[in-house]
Amino acid sequence: MYLAIREIRFAKVRYSLIAAIMLLVAFLVLFVTGLAQGLAYDNAASIQNMNATHFIMEKDSNHRFTRSQIKEQELTQAEAIVGQNNVQPLGVRMTTVTAEAATLKLDVTLLAVKPEGWLMPSVIEGNTLTMKSEGQVLVDDKLKDSGIRIGTVIVDQTSGMKWTVSGFVTQQSFSHSPAVFLSERDWQQLQLLSSTRPGVSGMDTDKAYSAIAIHADKAQVEHLAAALPDAEIVTKSAAVSAIPGYKEEQGSLKMMIAFLFVISAFVLAVFFYVITIQKSSQFGILKAIGTRTTYLLRSVTLQVLFICAGSLIISVLLVLGVKAMLPSGMPFQLDASTLAISCGAFLVMSLAGSLFSVWKVARIDALDAIGRTAA
Repeated sequence: MYLAIREIRFAKVRYSLIAAIMLLVAFLVLFVTGLAQGLAYDNAASIQNMNATHFIMEKDSNHRFTRSQIKEQELTQAEAIVGQNNVQPLGVRMTTVTAEAATLKLDVTLLAVKPEGWLMPSVIEGNTLTMKSEGQVLVDDKLKDSGIRIGTVIVDQTSGMKWTVSGFVTQQSFSHSPAVFLSERDWQQLQLLSSTRPGVSGMDTDKAYSAIAIHADKAQVEHLAAALPDAEIVTKSAAVSAIPGYKEEQGSLKMMIAFLFVISAFVLAVFFYVITIQKSSQFGILKAIGTRTTYLLRSVTLQVLFICAGSLIISVLLVLGVKAMLPSGMPFQLDASTLAISCGAFLVMSLAGSLFSVWKVARIDALDAIGRTAA
């Protein structure tokens, strides 16, 4: 450790440049990781926040809520197997709404739930929906930026239905669109109006939902799968992954993060390898006077750790500072566990990049190094 610290203090400019480069790469890695996590949450916040273990969906719907249609008799069967308190119907429809007496169009996702069921989110402002609620909805607070207020009447462009905003919820979105929660009664009316609109024929007017949210253990899931041959039991994670654009978006961002990790390891490896070659003579002399190779290897490894740890600490502070300045609508999340994992992975990749330097130091021959110095 003495040799590692003394050398860093002696060549401040050289190691400061390496640290600056590592700082920028670490900041970029953490910032892109925060964006990836924020986008993932913004894409599926409503589903992720639901206290359900599985969803019952129509077979061959590709696990997508908007392609699934579950009948009321399947809901009754699920209640008999899992228990009425562990089953909740769910309707999902993406649509466009306008505020009455306004021309602004808003893309939203309608989510139909039982007003007093466990799928209903907590209200942060206004009044929640009750079993007697009709023509009232809860909306995500992001719609405040579009001028939506409590008491605002919104109109569904497809069916022509009107709802009055009775309250706001927070962090509720689906496929990057704000969520609008309506009662089960309004959902059935919406289904009926959709089935009778011009150009639509032969649509089933029986009670139907997009999915059924359940609390179930493994045995109950197997029982449900056997009892509902025309449906499939989907885990919450699988349902989230099937949201349009979710896997593609996350795949691209995760590939960027992986490349940034590899680039950081490569950059560190090149810098330290060049420095090691320049110090071959000094390493040879140290070996000739009896310094153990393991001591030199430990010194190189500690230098990498010091520089990476210092760069990471500063980059974490910078990311947290930038996060505090970002607008509220920016999808950015970086929780403590993700931050710790990212920093740990960065340190591991940096140490992996230093293996070239360690290998070079181990192969230095003291006599050859002294001979080159003498020449």
